[in-house]
Amino acid sequence: MSKNKGSVSKRQTIREKRRQQQQRQRLVTILLISVAALVIVGLLIAPSIRNALTPVGTIVQITPNPRPMADGTAMGDPNAPVKVVVYEDFQCSACRNYSLSIEPLIVQNYVAPGKVYYEFQQFPFLDSNSPGNESHQAATASMCAAAQGRFWDYHDILFANWIGENVGSFTDKRLVAFAEDLGLNIDEFNACFKSNEFQNKINEDLAAGRSAGVNSTPSIFVNGQLVPPAYGQISQAIDIALASAGK
Repeated sequence: MSKNKGSVSKRQTIREKRRQQQQRQRLVTILLISVAALVIVGLLIAPSIRNALTPVGTIVQITPNPRPMADGTAMGDPNAPVKVVVYEDFQCSACRNYSLSIEPLIVQNYVAPGKVYYEFQQFPFLDSNSPGNESHQAATASMCAAAQGRFWDYHDILFANWIGENVGSFTDKRLVAFAEDLGLNIDEFNACFKSNEFQNKINEDLAAGRSAGVNSTPSIFVNGQLVPPAYGQISQAIDIALASAGK
């Protein structure tokens, strides 16, 4: 009888050890899942936290420079014989140089006289491997400014405040500060910006650019022909297109 009691006691002890081991395993599993969930949540909210804590910094102000017949992200006569389409990323240093030195000459010599219809297309790609999403956010902000008829002013203030790629030039706080500095209706801007109202349009521009063979910015097309981003070559392509049109 004592042997049976001993056997029962041993089995109970074994079962209890197994139960305790299973409990420990469950606790370890729950702990690992919880840690993994916290890591994932941390990764998701880290950019927002970083953005909230990052100071706006100095804002370089601009003097608005009205474009001829500005309409959204385009300017010039829609019936002009030559169409110039430019794909840009606001984080792109070459785009900044182009916009500051070459674009004004095209506007002065061809857009203002009614020879060229000029269109800006969004091609945000330089933030592909960056958590800051600055290219896309800058594109979104510029489109929200366009909704208030101020795309080109916002275009100018973005490039005036460029300090490098994916280094905080275009944090959300700075993008809102640019809108405030330009005197935009900030409630409308914020509602547009937070809702990503123009995401489809930006995606369409990206898709159109890729379909046209764009793989760098700025990419300039004169009547559908890709032209190097140098004023001499752009003006030559425009002049040839004008001659072909009998202008």
